[in-house]
Formats: sequence, C-alpha cells, structure tokens
Amino acid sequence: MRVVLPILLLALAGCGSNSPLAGFLPSGEPDRLAIAEIESAEAEESGEVLRMALGRRRASAVLIQEQGTRRMWRAPGGVVVATDGARVVGTAGLPQMVMATRFDGPDPLTDPRALLTRTAETRRLVDVSGASRDPATMRFGLSFDCRLRAAETEDGYILVEERCRVPGLSPVVNRFWAERDSGAVGYAEQWIGPGIGPLALDFQPAE
Repeated sequence: MRVVLPILLLALAGCGSNSPLAGFLPSGEPDRLAIAEIESAEAEESGEVLRMALGRRRASAVLIQEQGTRRMWRAPGGVVVATDGARVVGTAGLPQMVMATRFDGPDPLTDPRALLTRTAETRRLVDVSGASRDPATMRFGLSFDCRLRAAETEDGYILVEERCRVPGLSPVVNRFWAERDSGAVGYAEQWIGPGIGPLALDFQPAE
C-alpha cells in the first residue's frame, strides 16, 4: 500500500497567515504551529475537528478532504496533517515534514483489537524534509521495521504500542489508544520526523 501526499498539501502549506504574531524558526521559516495555536478558535467553528499538540503548542485542524480512510486536515497558518485511519502519513508546515509513506503490506493498526491476542510486524518507508524543503534537508526511504503489541488499560481502552527500528535514527515509539468495543482510535502520539517530539492527535475532542 502506498500513500503519497498530493501536491495540494504543499500548496496549502504555502498559504500562510499574515498575522503579525507569527514567530520564526531558526531556519527563517515561520512558526506555523504558533499561528495555528493563536487562530484555532475560529477553525473549530468550521466543521469536523482534529486537535493536535507538538510540545507546548496546541492547535485545531478542520477536515478539508476525505477519500475512504484517508483524510486531510488543515489548521490556520498552513499546518496540514494527512492521516490514513489513525496513522499520520504526511505533514506540512511543521519543523519537519513527512512527504510520503509507503507500506509493505497491510497496516496492523487497522484492527487494534486483534493485537490483544498477538503481536504484529510491519515495514514502511518514509520520506522526510526540513521545513524549508531544501534538498539538503530531505531524506528518502527511511526504513521503519516495527512491532506492534496491545494491552487493555484500567479505564477500558486498548493501548497499542508500536516500536520501530530505523537505521541511523534513535528507536521510534508510537502509541495509540482505541475504544475496546469499536476498535476506533481516539488518541495517538506519533513520530513525525527526526529531531522533534511526537505529534499528539485527539480524534474525538470533547464538545
């Protein structure tokens, strides 16, 4: 299975806000997540919402495109996150960007309940880039060899932990919390690039 971000994602990332409150990263790129955090209250009024957090920054993104299990979410300032189910498969407008994700076979995360009785292995290749999209910051075909296992939590959820070996990088750990009855992932913490913390996603924000 291959998931590649459409050109639309990068185009949207370039449509930044004119807010005078925008910060700048050391590279000279605007801190788009800071803009998103400031302006998210307006975004939450626009439709289905995904809430995200990266470090201390928190923002809301609205659904702008959907095709099967694949969705694209946009926050103010040009921050875009593409998901396939609960899995982040692409980002734009963040300090590191996931440009493409290619799976070697089905993703075991599709059915978290099945992972309660067995572990599963999966492999995928990921392309990443710095925020500036300078070719010198791009890395293609990062190989993720991962093992997933799950356990029930005391409060009745399924916690799926995915541990991945990636040559040249520190080990990667992703976590997903799913409802026991439906298997739907409501919250996740995922790797989105080297050198930055995990991206937390709340798929079922409280009203």
